[in-house]
Amino acid sequence: MKTLRRFFNALQLTPQNSGRALVRLPTYVATYFKFKKLLGVSQQWPLYANYPCLLDRTNDGGVASGHYFHQDLLVAQRIFERSPKVHFDVGSRIDGFVAHVATFRSVVYFDIRRVTGKARNMVFRLGNLLEAESLPARSCDSLSCLHVIEHVGLGRYGDPLLPDGWRLALRSLAQMLQPGGKLYLSVPIGKQQIKFNAHRIFAPRTVVDAARVLGLILEHFSWVDDRGALHDPTFGSIEIPAAVDDLDEGCGIFEFQRVGEGAVVSLVELNSSQMP
Repeated sequence: MKTLRRFFNALQLTPQNSGRALVRLPTYVATYFKFKKLLGVSQQWPLYANYPCLLDRTNDGGVASGHYFHQDLLVAQRIFERSPKVHFDVGSRIDGFVAHVATFRSVVYFDIRRVTGKARNMVFRLGNLLEAESLPARSCDSLSCLHVIEHVGLGRYGDPLLPDGWRLALRSLAQMLQPGGKLYLSVPIGKQQIKFNAHRIFAPRTVVDAARVLGLILEHFSWVDDRGALHDPTFGSIEIPAAVDDLDEGCGIFEFQRVGEGAVVSLVELNSSQMP
């Protein structure tokens, strides 16, 4: 029964692809018997013990587009060019961006959830963006947080419900940076809204204004459009095109620099600032 269930799971039948898969089933059966004949009678096995891959013959080899593909590669390249001694990250995708960076740099990674396993060049620690004391203050000059703060305060990952949770998360990131340090941040961008309890979508200027209050000055802005294509102006550009505000759900990739020697603004100052 277990083998039979695995066989039907391998058929990859879903409401979206069942038609394409079933059309290819006769070809699979024909090639199965042809291959079985080539092996000869000494190596036989029942049909139900196989692992059919009905869609791989015509599927694309991969997709070099979308939020995670572009942000992970672009930010990793920028960190490589800047060459910090150690890079810190909070909550970004481990098997994408963090793995990219760990190929050439040590990464200290923080997450609200425990991370199992070990990997070369990676150190895993618990940390909560809503509890600034759980993250080391002024500990790094290179920090990333990709596709994370849009979730904070919506309860998706067991965090408390806080409508302004993203602001507190951004404040915690600013506190981690040493003066002159770089923060690489990405969030969904477009028509500003909350998609409870998955994530928020920001107008890019909302993020830039909130960061400025915290002593984070925008040095570069790139974005991924609704088609999954990257727009990366000449390095050093801080122009935010008006068109990005009309995206349904693009991805804004921000590079900030922490300026000033003073402490990050208090929570009272942060919450009283004129931010949407």
